Amino acid sequence: MRRLRTQRRPRLWYELALIAVSYWLYSLVRNAVPEQESEAMRNADWILRAEHSIGLAFEQSVNQAINSVTWLIVGMNYYYATLHFIVTIGVLVWLYRRHPGRYAAHRTVLFVTTGIALVGFYLFPLAPPRLMEGHGYIDTVLVHQTWGSMASGDLKDMTNQYAAMPSMHIGWSLWCGVTIFALARVPWVRVLGLLYPVATLVVIVATANHFWLDAVGGVLCLGAGFAYARAWYGALPHRLSREVPGPGAPSARARAAERESTYELAESGDRVG
Repeated sequence: MRRLRTQRRPRLWYELALIAVSYWLYSLVRNAVPEQESEAMRNADWILRAEHSIGLAFEQSVNQAINSVTWLIVGMNYYYATLHFIVTIGVLVWLYRRHPGRYAAHRTVLFVTTGIALVGFYLFPLAPPRLMEGHGYIDTVLVHQTWGSMASGDLKDMTNQYAAMPSMHIGWSLWCGVTIFALARVPWVRVLGLLYPVATLVVIVATANHFWLDAVGGVLCLGAGFAYARAWYGALPHRLSREVPGPGAPSARARAAERESTYELAESGDRVG
C-alpha cells in the first residue's frame, strides 16, 4: 500500500515567505553561476548542429518571420518578460484558495523543477540563439527597444545570459498548464491551460531566447518534479484530496486503506460470482 502523507492547511504568511525567499535564492544562485562565455557558445553550436542533424533547426525562420510583424513581436517581448511570473503566481494563489489540500504538493513540484534547473545552468552553460553572431538571429528586444528580457539591453549585466538550458519559461508554463487542465472545471479554462505552454514555446523561439531543445530540458525537469512529489506524497498532486481533512477526519493513509479494502472486496465478489 502506498503511503499518503497527511495534508496540513497552508499558512499564508509561511507560503509568502517561502516563495519570496525561494525566488531570491533562485535568482542569487542562477546569477552567481559563472557565465563561461566560450563554453556557452560551444554548447550553443553543438545544440544547433544537433537540431540540423535531425532536420528541426527552425528557430531562425520563426524568429525572422515573426520579427517582421512589429505589433506581434513586441507583444511577445512583453509576454516573455511578464507572464511567466504573473500566471505562475496566479495559479499558486488559485491553488491556495480553491485546492488547499493539493497546494503543498503542487508547490513542491514547482520548487523541485526549479532546483533541478539550477543544476542544469551550472553544468551546461548555454548561449541563447540571439547571442550567436553570424547565424542570422535577431535580438527582438534590442531591435524594437522593449524590455522583454532581463538578458538584453541595459539590464543584461544584472543576470546570467548563459542560463538558457533548461528553459524555465517552459517548465513553469507547463506546470501551470498541467495544473489548470487537471483541476479546472470549466472546459474553456482547461483548454487555455493547455494552450499556455504552447504559446510560450512559440514566444521563446520567436524572440530568439531559447532553442526548442531548451524547452525539452524544461519538460524533463518538470517530469522529475512530478515524480518527486508522487514519491513524497504517495500520489500525483491532482489526485490528493482537494480539502484539508479537519480534526477527527480520517487520515490520508486511512482513506487509502479504505479504498484498497473496497477494491479487494469488489474483486472477491467478482471471483465468487
